[in-house]
Amino acid sequence: MKKIAVFASGSGSNFQAILDAIKKGDLKAELCMLICDRPGAFVVERAENGGVPTYVFSPKSYPDKAAYETKIVDLLEELQIDFIVLAGYMRLVGPTLLNRYEGRIVNIHPSILPAFPGKDAIGQALAAGVKKTGVTVHYVDAGMDTGEVIAQRTVEVIPGESIESLQEKVQKVEHELYPLVVESLLNRTEERSL
Repeated sequence: MKKIAVFASGSGSNFQAILDAIKKGDLKAELCMLICDRPGAFVVERAENGGVPTYVFSPKSYPDKAAYETKIVDLLEELQIDFIVLAGYMRLVGPTLLNRYEGRIVNIHPSILPAFPGKDAIGQALAAGVKKTGVTVHYVDAGMDTGEVIAQRTVEVIPGESIESLQEKVQKVEHELYPLVVESLLNRTEERSL
């Protein structure tokens, strides 16, 4: 069974969706660790409640990004992590992690990329007045939300919709799509290694 690590910075709703899918048997993987870069983030409580080992790092306590990521890579290698799932991780991944886990780091973003990359994608979509937005799962590269797209689903934007209601609709799709895509990628990885 493949070993995965989830990286998150906030409330952790996608972390929870992945953990729930594993517990139900819909995602065949071992969730070995949560990496969090924000002490006090609610995702830490979710991980502890789910029995997932949690590692909280404060990037500012390291001299630079390479030192921070080297510490994380050492931990990932120690636990023999096969795959990294970003779930609301609000940091750009640097070369130290990218080089070690090339093609094995995925992210989920609340828009149909390349539209509305970066922070506040839902607010950006509303401000632009689009009729549809959605969710993208993509491989992580050195850019901000620029990696190869793996899967996308659209979400209709109703005229006059609030950011809260649109966010709720987008997150519902995220929580369905992300575990499915991760399961598919892990199976494909296993087939390639046979």
